[in-house]
Amino acid sequence: MWLFTTIPDKRSIRNTAAWNAGIGVVRKLLVLDLDVSTETLKDMTMEVNTLVPSYTHKVLLLCTAGVNSSSTPPPKIGEGYRLVSLEETPDGGLMGHLLVNKENTIFGPDIRHLQLYVKHETQDRLRVHITDAEKQRWEVPYNLLPREQPPKLEHTVGRSRKSTVTVSDYPGTELIFSLTSNPFGFAVRRKSNGQTLFNSSSDASDPFGSLVFKDQYLEISTKLPKDASLYGLGENTQPHGIKLYPNDPYTLYTTDISAINLNADLYGSHPVYMDLRNVGGQPYGHAVLLLNSNGMDVFYRGTSLTYKVIGGVFDFYFFAGPTPLSVVDQYTSLIGRPAPMPYWALGFHQCRWGYHNLSVVEDVVENYKKAKIPLDVIWNDDDHMDGHKDFTLNPISYPRPKLLAFLDKIHSRGMKYIVIIDPGISVNSSYGVHQRGIADDVFIKYGGEPYLAQVWPGAVNFPDFLNPKTVSWWGDEIRRFHELVPVDGLWIDMNEASNFCSGLCKIPKGKQCPTGTGPGWICCLDCKNITKTRWDDPPYKINASGLQVPIGFKTIATSAVHYNGVLEYDAHSLYGFSQTIATHKGLQALEGKRPFILSRSTYVGSGKYAAHWTGDNKGTWEDLRYSISTMLNFGIFGVPMVGSDICGFYPAPTEELCNRWIEVGAFYPFSRDHANFYSPRQELYQWESVAESARNALGMRYKLLPYLYTLNYEAHLSGAPIARPLFFSFPTYTECYALSTQFLLGSSLMVSPVLEQGKSEVKALFPPGTWYSLFDMRQTIASREGKYVTLDAPLHVVNVHLYQSTILPMQQGGMISKEARMTPFSLIVTFPAGATEGEAKGNLFLDDDELPDMKLGNGYSTYIDFYATIRNGSVKVWSEVQESKFASSKGWQIEKIAVLGLDGSGEASALEIDGKSVTGVSNIELNAMEQNLLVEQEDGEDKQKTVMVEITGLSLSVGKNFDISWKMGVKG
Repeated sequence: MWLFTTIPDKRSIRNTAAWNAGIGVVRKLLVLDLDVSTETLKDMTMEVNTLVPSYTHKVLLLCTAGVNSSSTPPPKIGEGYRLVSLEETPDGGLMGHLLVNKENTIFGPDIRHLQLYVKHETQDRLRVHITDAEKQRWEVPYNLLPREQPPKLEHTVGRSRKSTVTVSDYPGTELIFSLTSNPFGFAVRRKSNGQTLFNSSSDASDPFGSLVFKDQYLEISTKLPKDASLYGLGENTQPHGIKLYPNDPYTLYTTDISAINLNADLYGSHPVYMDLRNVGGQPYGHAVLLLNSNGMDVFYRGTSLTYKVIGGVFDFYFFAGPTPLSVVDQYTSLIGRPAPMPYWALGFHQCRWGYHNLSVVEDVVENYKKAKIPLDVIWNDDDHMDGHKDFTLNPISYPRPKLLAFLDKIHSRGMKYIVIIDPGISVNSSYGVHQRGIADDVFIKYGGEPYLAQVWPGAVNFPDFLNPKTVSWWGDEIRRFHELVPVDGLWIDMNEASNFCSGLCKIPKGKQCPTGTGPGWICCLDCKNITKTRWDDPPYKINASGLQVPIGFKTIATSAVHYNGVLEYDAHSLYGFSQTIATHKGLQALEGKRPFILSRSTYVGSGKYAAHWTGDNKGTWEDLRYSISTMLNFGIFGVPMVGSDICGFYPAPTEELCNRWIEVGAFYPFSRDHANFYSPRQELYQWESVAESARNALGMRYKLLPYLYTLNYEAHLSGAPIARPLFFSFPTYTECYALSTQFLLGSSLMVSPVLEQGKSEVKALFPPGTWYSLFDMRQTIASREGKYVTLDAPLHVVNVHLYQSTILPMQQGGMISKEARMTPFSLIVTFPAGATEGEAKGNLFLDDDELPDMKLGNGYSTYIDFYATIRNGSVKVWSEVQESKFASSKGWQIEKIAVLGLDGSGEASALEIDGKSVTGVSNIELNAMEQNLLVEQEDGEDKQKTVMVEITGLSLSVGKNFDISWKMGVKG
């Protein structure tokens, strides 16, 4: 069934909900039965037009036949391939050749000969690479994402080989690769227990067929057990939570549609999933990456998963795990470790599209100060620009002398300033950035000329970041701009790439474009559709934008050409990633400082260079909930520095929602309030109630900065997410596998926010063990089996709990991270409630956060391990310092230690520090306070009494080893 209908131009989301309403109706059309009446279709099409009468419409041709729905499996395509030869390679891998069994022309002719290459690249990583055996195909460029190259193509299909082998199993240290010959299929098993992780073989009962490999259509599937919990396959807004939901659509293709669109391909493409299974009470996790930048649909049916890809190759990587943390470690060891963030980036950020002049920005900074709400970074959207042009200043609203004076003022405080940069470069004969770009030939081409598009400044050309000359030119433009305005980081937006027009466009003659009045996102170029090539109109239609729009819709035409003849069709989803790399290189070259970049569009490996925010969200309770799942997904993707627009990008949030949102957003790794041009002001001081919630939640964040910064270091070392699902720390506890309303910071700090309107309590899941309230450490929750607990949560309260066996370093906080960083330290030590024996651990990383490298051994960093034990009635807390010089030079000291969960049946006494007894004449005090313990009791048990012991008045150098011990009066 074919249907013509209309939807509003996407950019209307900036100031209206019409787009969402229209999309909702179109979605209804797409799920209707095929024999729906013509009258019904007419009525629904009229409904769309009624909803959006005042906006430019784009006619879309929609077909229900290809919509990403798994209720009825599509017919199987072809009969697969057969293995005709297999040999060992000099590097220890396997090389095979495949021949198609029976050719067909569905979605184009089959590629007859394929080359299979398999290698255990590390003890826990297996690669399976399948490509055309006759000619080179597009792959993610090896200079963008460095990795091993497979052997060159060998045109030897059908020849006899002396070294042919007949093995069915190819074992590595952790994983085993096995294959079947005809039809060809392969499986990956876990060596330790034989568990099958991936199996591409198909039989008659499966809803999927055998391997398909055509020029513009690749298909492969895997069987899955019913109890597998899958995560990943983004970027999308998942209404069912973090765990993948069977039959929801998962399309990967970088697209500028708002994050309010559920189950649609958004700004990033991350074709990786984590699979967590509980087998006999033991958790086993692994991950699968399909390294392919072409558009794809992934069909997850619960017991199978099918990839349908419109180009490139199959380049699979399997990561053995088995813990979720080890999976991310193995994944980021391939794609790149997350970027080190400067300390200030972990502070609070304020932005708005619509700070019309510098005085407004100055006023915002001062109002935060007056309201006593912490603020580290002030941002400008495009308001600072001259006519929306990159690397410029508006001489009227942001005069350079006044802006430089303002920056001197905030820089002296330790605050930072960041501005936005879009990739579209205004076509303007008086604009030096464009003229230098033309001279250096840096733009993407169509028909030999720079491809013309429209974004905020009007007609633009798009830089081709696959071209080395473009990278150099871009770095030079960053340098020139930094000399004009000493910004502290760059925000790269619209880099999917977003285009307000579609097709092949020309600048209109006789009319101004844009007009300067009305919305800037209405296409005003003279454009015509491009359908003459198979790149613009591929045979298989991915579910782009959740509506099967043409893949060149509102972006660069897919038949446009990059450096060395690369098609936009293949490289589309890499655009933001390639721009991020170029921006990182440009910033790092400025002053040798650690760069800070925020990018909207991301790809596999983006976390090595940039942070991410989740794009245009809405000020709704639903969007608040969705933000947690998206944040947790990006931790799995290797982009741990992530957050959502606090209070929502548009429209105006309610006062209650903004209260609750800052209580969540204060614990996002990247914490920023950002609002729309057309929304009322929503800085946190606009409501006194929100200001109070902000002071509470951000006040705690600023005390936790040493912990967050250490998590940033751990992420850089091993990929460990800063914000994590609970199953990362409790993988045996299946109750938390689908939990999407709570999250962990690191391994042991749990945030349980209110996510519903009108609630003053929250039902939170507590995994087995003891948890201590961070805001009131006397409040304790303990459970042997794990349980849900209803917590009080009045409007200004967010529940944050610290797990047992942890040592948490904190400071006293402040209004800005530079000041907070120099306050005295305290340590919180947690034992299981009432334990007479136990141990706890923690760590702390400190460095000069301006240095580009985040590592030990450079003389500008210190790392401390903290330990604590309780044995035979004696409590001991001590540290082991590596590279002490840096911390000692800063004079940092620990002034307080609190130990929680101690058996309360005896008194604390006999305090010793570094082996010396502390006398009564010292300023050091040792105090015990009874804790309020909510614990599961067995029948007949007495309620346990636990105490918190605080030692105050300390002056322990952070840079030196210390040792503190005392007795609890407990008999050994």
